[in-house]
Amino acid sequence: MSVGSPWLVLPDPFPTRVFVDCGIVAELDTRLAGELEVVLALPRDEATGWAERIGGLPWILGADLFPKNVGPAERVSRRVDLAIDRNAGYYPLSVRHSLAHGFHKERMRPGHPNHFLDSSLTGRLPRSEALDSLLRRWLFSEHRYVSRALLARMTGACSGLVVANVQSAQAVPYLNAARRLKIPVVGYVASWDHTVGKGIVSPHVHRYIVQNDVMRDDLVRFHGIAGERIVVTGWPQTDVFNARRERGAYDALLQGYGLDPSRRVVLVAGNTPTNAPYEGRFVSRLVGWAAALDEDQRPQLLFRPHPRDREWRDRFGAALDTQDMAVQEPSYTDMDVLATILQHVDCVVANAGTILLDGLVNDRPTVCVLFDEGAPDGAAYAALNVTGRHYEQLAQSDAFLRGHDFDEVVAGIERSLSQPGELAQERRSVAAKVVGEVDGRAAQRVADAIVTTVGSGSA
Repeated sequence: MSVGSPWLVLPDPFPTRVFVDCGIVAELDTRLAGELEVVLALPRDEATGWAERIGGLPWILGADLFPKNVGPAERVSRRVDLAIDRNAGYYPLSVRHSLAHGFHKERMRPGHPNHFLDSSLTGRLPRSEALDSLLRRWLFSEHRYVSRALLARMTGACSGLVVANVQSAQAVPYLNAARRLKIPVVGYVASWDHTVGKGIVSPHVHRYIVQNDVMRDDLVRFHGIAGERIVVTGWPQTDVFNARRERGAYDALLQGYGLDPSRRVVLVAGNTPTNAPYEGRFVSRLVGWAAALDEDQRPQLLFRPHPRDREWRDRFGAALDTQDMAVQEPSYTDMDVLATILQHVDCVVANAGTILLDGLVNDRPTVCVLFDEGAPDGAAYAALNVTGRHYEQLAQSDAFLRGHDFDEVVAGIERSLSQPGELAQERRSVAAKVVGEVDGRAAQRVADAIVTTVGSGSA
C-alpha cells in the first residue's frame, strides 16, 4: 500500500499552463480524492501566481526543497556534483544528443541564448556515444547527489511522482530522488517539438505521456524508450478549444481592445526575442501597410506578443495607441481569451511555434512568416524557426500560406480574408496528424494514464 500522496511537479510556465488551464489538475484532484500535492518548481513570484489558480490544492515551493545553507558534508557533495554537472549535466548531454542526431543543426551556434541551441555547451569531455551513454547513466543515477531536504520531504510523504515536463533540468533531482526511493513516476512530454531537440529523457520513468504517434516513435527511436511504456493522449490544449465560445464573447473582447467587432481582424502572433530578433521591424512595416489603406479595405490588427517577450513594449511599440490596432499584454494565463479569439478571428499571422498550430487546429486561415524584416544578409531566424523534424508534417502540408517576403505576407492576408475556406480540408488533415485525436477528452486521457500509474495502490 502506498504511503503519502502523489506529487505533481510543475517546473516550467508552459507545461504549468497546460496542466492548470487545460483541466488536467482539476481532473487529477477529482480522481485522487484530494490526495494530490503540487510542487511549484518556479521562481517564487511566479509560483505565488500559479498557487492561486490550482483550486486550493496543497502546494510546496520547489526552492524550499533545495536550501542554500546545508551541513558541511552535504555542501561538499553538492559542490562536487555541480562541478561534474558543468561538463556532464543536463544541458551538455542534451546538446551532445542533438548534435549526434542532427537536431536543429541549422540553428546551433556557440553562445546561442537558448541553451538547447548553444553548441558550446557540450563540455570538455570528448564526444562519443559510448561515453555519452555512461554520462547519461550518471545524470539519472539514484546514487548521485540529491538535496537532503528533498529526500526527507519525499520520504513517506510522496507515493508517486508526476513531472509536467520530463525534459527539464529542474526535473532531474525529483526524478533521481524518486528512483532512489523506488517511487513510481509519470513523465509528461511537454510539447510536440520536445522529443527532437529539447533535451534528453530519463529512461527510468514508468509511464511517458505524449500527444501523438510521431512523438511516441521519436521516444522509441531517439531516446531508447520501450513503446509499451508510452501513452498517446492527444493534445490537452484542444480541450480548451473544443468548448465553443459565443460570438458575443469575442465581440466583447474586441471592444475591450478598442476594436470594432463588425470589421475583419487579423491576429499577428509574436515569437520570442531570441527566436525572432527582427520582429519589431516586421511589426512596424505591417502597421505602416495597414495604416496606408482606406478604412473600408483596412483589416484591424490584433498583436499578441509571445508570453516570454519582456521587450514587447519596444518591439510592438508601433502598434500601441494606433487606430484599428491593439496589442495584448503577454500572458501565460489567458487560455480562455486565446481560445475565444482563435475561434472567431479572420486570419492568423505567425512565424512558428505552437501558435501556428493553434491557428490550424481552430481552422483559421493562417500565414506563416518566413523572413526577417530589415535583417542583414545571411540572417535566417524566421525560416530556421520552422525547421526540425517536428515541423516535417506541417512543412509538407498545404494547410497554410507562406510569406517569404513582406509582399507575400500581405498577399497571404488578403487571400485569407477573401477566401477563408480555401484550405479548410488541409487544415483539418494536418491538425489530426500533428495534434492527435481532437475530441475534448485529452485532459481526461492524461489523467487516466497518471492515475493508473501513481494512484492509490498503483505502486
